[in-house]
Amino acid sequence: MSDAPDSLSSARVDAWLWAVRLTKTRSQANAAARAGHVRINDERAKPAQAVKVGDQVRLRGEGRERIVVVSKVIVKRVGAPVAAECYVDHSPPPPARTDIAPVAVRDRGAGRPTKRDRREIERLFGAQRRSAGR
Repeated sequence: MSDAPDSLSSARVDAWLWAVRLTKTRSQANAAARAGHVRINDERAKPAQAVKVGDQVRLRGEGRERIVVVSKVIVKRVGAPVAAECYVDHSPPPPARTDIAPVAVRDRGAGRPTKRDRREIERLFGAQRRSAGR
């Protein structure tokens, strides 16, 4: 009896997401599924739900949504080129770096912002904070 990895017909969705490098750790894949960020064929998936060839998997995380169709089922983590062969990516392109909101960076140990610093931060983030209900 051969126990070759190519003979798998299904695998846990959290293990598959980790094996094909859509999440950095299996724990992250498990947490994403428990939080409802993973969908298989437009149905909310639990971490132990089986994923099969032909299933559409949607993963929300890291500021974007990944939409992939399973072309090969694996459970062992493999290199990035091999992992890319295990799914067909239908994801929208990631947002441009300019679309991401700027982050105010302060030196460590600089203390609380002065009134002048605060006004500069308000000027930088003003429109975004007011629209968020501030």
